Amino acid sequence: MRKLLLAGLALAITLGFATLITRPAPNSYDVQGDRLFMSGEINGGTFDSFAAQIAAHPQVQTVVLMDMPGSIDEVAVHDLGYFIREERLNTHLTPQSQIYSGAVDVFLAGNTRTMTCCARIGVHDWADDYGDGSSYPVNGGEHDENVAYFEDMLGSDDFYWLTLQAAPSEDMHMMTWDELARFGMFTAPIAH
Repeated sequence: MRKLLLAGLALAITLGFATLITRPAPNSYDVQGDRLFMSGEINGGTFDSFAAQIAAHPQVQTVVLMDMPGSIDEVAVHDLGYFIREERLNTHLTPQSQIYSGAVDVFLAGNTRTMTCCARIGVHDWADDYGDGSSYPVNGGEHDENVAYFEDMLGSDDFYWLTLQAAPSEDMHMMTWDELARFGMFTAPIAH
């Protein structure tokens, strides 16, 4: 009986620990007036937590992306981006902002997109179980959702193709001032 109880306890501890390991960290939010400051990795729970913040704070007009290391859920990135665009929310980066990968895609959803010098913006290729996105043919269906998203947000898919070539999925390319301007990342001049 004692062995059975110990085995059951060991199983419960193992399952509980595994749940903690696989559960994504929640995003953090801080509302200041009409601005919602957001940090954290975009994951399967991000859309619901973000939408709840907007519902609870209808005065929010601008989403300020702060420390955003990227995403682990591309569907969540697109859902969040389309929600931001549909709600006509603006996006902004502060000098302390660091946005990477999928967080850049979310930034591009802003009705207006602004930045105060000198946020860090990093992009790279995406990957799936079979390899990097750049390994698929340009006209392959694997690109369709991303192409449509960037066309909807920027009016062109040029930026998407840059991200595929900028750096492999396990690396990061920091955007240059010229690239930021060339791809229309901002709707107003960068404030210094």
